[in-house]
Amino acid sequence: MSGSNQSQYRPRVSRMSKTALFIVFLIAGALVVAGIVALLTSIFNHKQEGREQFTQVVALDETVVDPAVWGQNFPEQYESYMKTSDPRSGNYFPRTPTADDPREWLSYDNLANDERLVTMWSGYPFSVDYTEPRGHNWMLIDQRYTKRTTQFKQPGYCLNCHVSTPKLFNDLGDGDAEAGWAKMNAMTYDDAYEIAKHNGAVACIDCHDPATTELRVTRPAFEKGIAAYKASQGVSDYDVNRDASTQEMRAYVCAQCHVEYYRSPTDDNLTFPWSKGLTIDDAYNYYQEIDFTDFTHKLTGASIIKAQHPDFETWSNGTHGQAGVTCADCHMAYQSSGAKKVSNHHVTTPMGDVNGTCGTCHKASDDELKARVATIQTRFYQARDVSFDALVDLINDIEKAQTDGTPADRIEAARNYQRKAQFYMDYVESENSHGFHAPEYSLRILNDVTDTARKGQLALSGADVPSTPEPGRANNEAAPLPAGSTPINTSVPSPS
Repeated sequence: MSGSNQSQYRPRVSRMSKTALFIVFLIAGALVVAGIVALLTSIFNHKQEGREQFTQVVALDETVVDPAVWGQNFPEQYESYMKTSDPRSGNYFPRTPTADDPREWLSYDNLANDERLVTMWSGYPFSVDYTEPRGHNWMLIDQRYTKRTTQFKQPGYCLNCHVSTPKLFNDLGDGDAEAGWAKMNAMTYDDAYEIAKHNGAVACIDCHDPATTELRVTRPAFEKGIAAYKASQGVSDYDVNRDASTQEMRAYVCAQCHVEYYRSPTDDNLTFPWSKGLTIDDAYNYYQEIDFTDFTHKLTGASIIKAQHPDFETWSNGTHGQAGVTCADCHMAYQSSGAKKVSNHHVTTPMGDVNGTCGTCHKASDDELKARVATIQTRFYQARDVSFDALVDLINDIEKAQTDGTPADRIEAARNYQRKAQFYMDYVESENSHGFHAPEYSLRILNDVTDTARKGQLALSGADVPSTPEPGRANNEAAPLPAGSTPINTSVPSPS
């Protein structure tokens, strides 16, 4: 019985085990299939997300200047752009608004920190008010309420880089943007501001085509300036919006404003001195040839050129510019948003995200990279102080010489040296990188300041002025000349 019972029992156990195993395998298989389907669905969705640049919520055209409207289609970009209005993200100080100035925050006062700036710009509006720039969202209101515009009469051309211009130029020119640009340039600042203020500060439409979102140049001054520079390099009929690469545009949109420029005395238009090249020597030679002067120095009577903010030109002469690393690569680094790459429109210092900016190329720790930047900028300021002292010494000596019987020809010679030394000093002082955009190039400029200022003192004393070899290629630091090649002579004339 016992054996028979065991014989009958075993098959039933075996059949139950097989059924259970089958069910387990069936469930497991279903889970695997479900997982694969979910994975494929996720991959597909992320690919679609990556392909889709944006979801159109509102229609955009050349009349939409409000970044908040653009932000409905581009929420990530808009959110980061609005960080440019955050007073906590910079060296700002609270103040009590007044009827004459409604601002609740102000930035660092450079004049209070370094009185040599007041001496350098004596007789010019910058000697009255010169603060650190704030974020892009503040650019229009800060210009409107600086003492440079409230206490001095200024031309409308000053608004070129402080207000959103595409719609403004089209409206002023009845559809002809260039005509509208010229019309604004010729106005007084106060009249132009009343027309322009409704367009707000520089925003999305100034750099992006509303129909395609592609980068574009909207400032006629840059279109003309870059065409003149390209012509000097043998490239004729250059149209930046037609001919520039996408990577070039990532620098050119910034270079619409972050450049050296002047107000043409012939037509009042904002003009870039680029027809000879992009070095400081090219700009100085250009101004010498057209005998251009911004103001007469109050203390010395010298004819002075006021430098603006030549960030693009300086970067062009540095190693990053020569390597094709653009403004946006460092100041608008890509960030991940799902499967998309989104540029950070905070437009701020790369030091806020060292890993995402410097770290994409330089494989070192954040602390090491920050230390490298600090070293470059510290050396720049050490050299700056030496050069600035030399310039101020020359200014003080010329001021004194005007009343102590020094011969007029010596004073005039010294004024000419001041003109060059001050332009070179102002050039690196007004540039925003504290030497980083082109370290060796910036130090070379400061050496020229010291050399030229001391020569001015010698000329004032009646001593023989030694000849100093002029520099060759200004961007040797980034592009050393091949062995056996001949340096390009920039032919910088001595101040006279």
